[in-house]
Amino acid sequence: MAAGVVASRSGGILKFLSPKLRPQPTDIQSAALWGFAAATSALWLVPMTFLEKPEAEEQ
Repeated sequence: MAAGVVASRSGGILKFLSPKLRPQPTDIQSAALWGFAAATSALWLVPMTFLEKPEAEEQ
């Protein structure tokens, strides 16, 4: 019975949207994965740009 109560309340946040405009679970999963990929890329790129040593200028 508890699972039925949870299932009936799961769409409560987005009930004000029409059914065509409500995000599907795959949309939310895709957005989360893209966000994770973007954050991971940023965390990988930022230290590399700041930790690079500038080359010594020859005169």
